[in-house]
Amino acid sequence: MAYEGWTEWFDRDNPSGSGDWETLSSLRRENPGKICPNPKSIEARTLSGRNAEDTGEKIYKYDTTSGFVCRMKDQRDRKCHDYKVRFSCSFDTCENVCWTKWYNRDHPSGSGDWEHLSALRKEKHGGDLCADPVYVEAVTVEDEIPALKTGQKSHYYSPGKGFVCHNKDQRFDKCRNYKVRFGCSCRSVA
Repeated sequence: MAYEGWTEWFDRDNPSGSGDWETLSSLRRENPGKICPNPKSIEARTLSGRNAEDTGEKIYKYDTTSGFVCRMKDQRDRKCHDYKVRFSCSFDTCENVCWTKWYNRDHPSGSGDWEHLSALRKEKHGGDLCADPVYVEAVTVEDEIPALKTGQKSHYYSPGKGFVCHNKDQRFDKCRNYKVRFGCSCRSVA
């Protein structure tokens, strides 16, 4: 079974010059090994967290082949927000990634399901948490449905933070019970 998860957020350009250019080719060059060969989807947000679709800006490129580009000349006010992007990847295509064990430190009682990296580190859940994860994967505990396919909103889902689902953000129910694992760059063994 192939799972999907998100890369970290990338912000390589500022909206100066001709716009904000978060192109996949430049991101790969500047972040070797951190973006899978064939991303399944792309998400763009302003640095303040607003979805690109909600800004009202005309987006020039927004796909898994090119990346994301907001050109100033396409905007009425000749300005673009400063954007960050991330990519969804199938884990069976990730190269040079070593996976941690699965962690399930919380249940969706109270305010939600909190599977965050800082808490896992504080609680010393095991020695296989790397210093700088490059991927995170979250699935339901009961039937291993990828978090991206449950229809639930996550508060955050990133390699540097882990996964958090708030009950208040869900439309009809509380969060499901999730478990997470982290993908780390493998060290070559001589």
